[in-house]
Amino acid sequence: MKEEEKLRQLYEDMYAAMICKDEAALMRMHESSFVLIHMTGLHQDRDTYIHAVMDGTLNYYSARTKDLSVHVHGDSAVMTGRSLISAAVFGSGRHTWRLQLCIQAQKRENVWKLMKAEASAW
Repeated sequence: MKEEEKLRQLYEDMYAAMICKDEAALMRMHESSFVLIHMTGLHQDRDTYIHAVMDGTLNYYSARTKDLSVHVHGDSAVMTGRSLISAAVFGSGRHTWRLQLCIQAQKRENVWKLMKAEASAW
């Protein structure tokens, strides 16, 4: 499997783990120094973010990828995905969000890890 294909699968697996609240998978995918920057500007480190998924602060119901670009540069990559996300976050009701996620990934010991993600609307 090409590196680009591995990263595309990682993107889809990330959303699947968020929807299923698969803590072990989320921990494996995200580097310990991972940071998520929400569209509000809020920064969450990996453990805070995953805890918010697990406790229902961030509830994801479905994700439908509309577009995903992947650019690999050796052991670094940038993915920019546009997805329709059904979610209820931070106490709000369930909505469908047009979410763009720009993700930096790094290959560590032959495994791609998510390093940073920045969310915005599209």
